[in-house]
Amino acid sequence: MERTVSAADDGVLRLAMWSGPRNLSTAFMRSWENRGDTIVIDEPFYAHYLKVTGLDHPGRDEIIAHQESDWRRVADLLLAPVPPNVRVFYQKQMSHHLLPHMGREWLDSVTHAFLIRDPSAMLASLGEKLSNFDLLATGLPQQVEIFEHVLERTGKVPAVLDSADLLERPEPMLRALCAALGVPFTDRMLWWPAGRRESDGIWARHWYHRVEQSTGFEAPPPPASGVAAMTPLPPAVAGIAARCRPLYERLRAHRLRA
Repeated sequence: MERTVSAADDGVLRLAMWSGPRNLSTAFMRSWENRGDTIVIDEPFYAHYLKVTGLDHPGRDEIIAHQESDWRRVADLLLAPVPPNVRVFYQKQMSHHLLPHMGREWLDSVTHAFLIRDPSAMLASLGEKLSNFDLLATGLPQQVEIFEHVLERTGKVPAVLDSADLLERPEPMLRALCAALGVPFTDRMLWWPAGRRESDGIWARHWYHRVEQSTGFEAPPPPASGVAAMTPLPPAVAGIAARCRPLYERLRAHRLRA
């Protein structure tokens, strides 16, 4: 199928970048915000997600108190006019925050792309932050749902970017994504100043320590000779990983190449 996208009627690309947790999503938000023609919003549905699910994430009460928790108002914000000279409204979306009861009509008014990561690596990282989680918390079932929704509604394959490819070949992959989205690439996307941003969610102090130290995309070091690439996952998490695998492969089959 053809891989094309269209910008909003006002010429602004409202880009919903759907990711699961621990998928390089915050670094990717840094990359886009550094363009100069882009504004970003960080996980806009997080407070609603926590309020409805009752999950005890780090900083839960503070997040609910400081972020809009009515999903309808959030959706309106994502479609609202933006300041002059803004070319891209980058929306860092966690796919697991899109709960079943939330309306899907607004999805047709934004452009969608997907950031994915190998489930084993993602789950190992998530387990360092959360002691208990299930398949839905990975965001992969929801990513596939949104992908299929976009495919059905538009007949076009939305852009899919694998974080491993991005880390290995930052510039070629960013160029490929920008081409798929119809926006010019700029090498400003390859680096950013270290530190916290005003655009970061209030939860940054719980989740963003490593990205706050970063200044660009860095490929992970190769494993030492004779040492396994990754510590084996606990049995319960390994079971989740096995269920994640076909969902990940469904999306990965459409990943951008460069």
